[in-house]
Amino acid sequence: MANITEAEIRKIVENIIKGNGASAGASWTSTEYQGRKLLGIYSDMNEAIDAAEKGYFAVRAMTVEQREKIITEIRRLTYAEAPIMAEMGVAETGMGRVDHKRLKHILVADKTPGTEDIVSEAKTGDNGLTLTEMAPFGVVGAITPSTNPSETVICNSIGMIAAGNGVVFNPHPNAICTSNYAVDLVNRASRAAGGPEILVCSMDKPTLDSAAVMQSHPKIKLLVCTGGPGVVKAVLSSGKKAIGAGAGNPPVIVDDTADIKKAGKDIIDGCTFDNNLPCIAEKEVFAFRNIADELIAEMQKNGAYLINKEQADRLNAVVLEEKTNKAGKTIKTVSRHCVGRDADVLLAKIGINVGKEIRCIICETEFGHDFVQHELMMPILPIVRVDSIEEAIELAVKAEHGFRHTAHMHSKNIDHLSAFAKAVETTIFVKNAPSYAGIGFGGEGHATFTIAGPTGEGITSARSFTRKRRCVMADNFRII
Repeated sequence: MANITEAEIRKIVENIIKGNGASAGASWTSTEYQGRKLLGIYSDMNEAIDAAEKGYFAVRAMTVEQREKIITEIRRLTYAEAPIMAEMGVAETGMGRVDHKRLKHILVADKTPGTEDIVSEAKTGDNGLTLTEMAPFGVVGAITPSTNPSETVICNSIGMIAAGNGVVFNPHPNAICTSNYAVDLVNRASRAAGGPEILVCSMDKPTLDSAAVMQSHPKIKLLVCTGGPGVVKAVLSSGKKAIGAGAGNPPVIVDDTADIKKAGKDIIDGCTFDNNLPCIAEKEVFAFRNIADELIAEMQKNGAYLINKEQADRLNAVVLEEKTNKAGKTIKTVSRHCVGRDADVLLAKIGINVGKEIRCIICETEFGHDFVQHELMMPILPIVRVDSIEEAIELAVKAEHGFRHTAHMHSKNIDHLSAFAKAVETTIFVKNAPSYAGIGFGGEGHATFTIAGPTGEGITSARSFTRKRRCVMADNFRII
């Protein structure tokens, strides 16, 4: 797989685009890749869970060193096959950028913690020794998104296997083939490293029904959901231990002490990374009035295209659709045909033709504008002028909607930085850097694509997928 040529990749993508990976002539489907059957893919969720349980029993019997060998092989294959998964992800979903998705896979391979994240604690005293260890849950049921499909599968698999679990995935229906390719990669890595051939499992046709079976199945001991508010709510209502990674609408504040040149570049770099698909990416800007013009100019130097109010209103009508909910109320939802699309593609929808050098669409808006209030997940960035740090913080906190996901700030004023961090209460707070520094890309700390704000685990890692067990030896084993 590592030796696949650029010409072969292009041919694969052509076939995918023609048949969306599901036609008879396509190079891959949700169960096969170039005629090779993918490992760990099932048509029945009950069978998938039974297979994942066997994987759990196998990994539970392994030494920590053996687990780490599997994880090392997962990292190696992820490096080798990152270009394939990046191409597949864009072709299947129509979202994001191939070059950025490749970087996301490399980030996962490099900075997802393995077995080193599993540590034991010992407490001794007059009454003996107590040992607390991080134990596996058993079989984990995981729901993964279309925005980061293979990246999330691989990241989750590394952490969950390091913790000693088996895993069954119910991927997003719009990214089945890409997700299942990643499942197969994990299983190939396990087999190559001497582990079980089936360690993680998935569905050939994931549905709400298969998710419901997973959520209620007695063998599933932990649920992990990376997705929108609806699926997270369902998982949290299951009655099982659940880790939920929900939506965000990250604001960024720029005050008049910031390095404006750097802030302009950092914000555009973060906002356009994989066309704004990551939930951590900058979604709206609150800029001090006295530096706003300079900030906009710097953004334009870095690939941003400034549209006026009339153009913003026309674009708004394209990227947001009006629908009627179950209560009969008209609501606005983000058009799935626009999510993760290139800036030039979005501009073309309102008759503006630009080249690929344009990475982002910027516009000045009022606070109540739809671009500020909705998480668009596309390279559109509204800018709201403010007169003080108090106004900036008040509006930014409101725009974040209490998701407590991610927020950003560009400033050299420690008091301003501290005040915003305390007020917004987000899981991630990035200062003076692009948003992706918050998950270890150009910043310190480990990486994850499951950022559990609703349930409080935060930047998840292997230890997040464990339960604590205590072993007590009374009156003995204290050697002091």
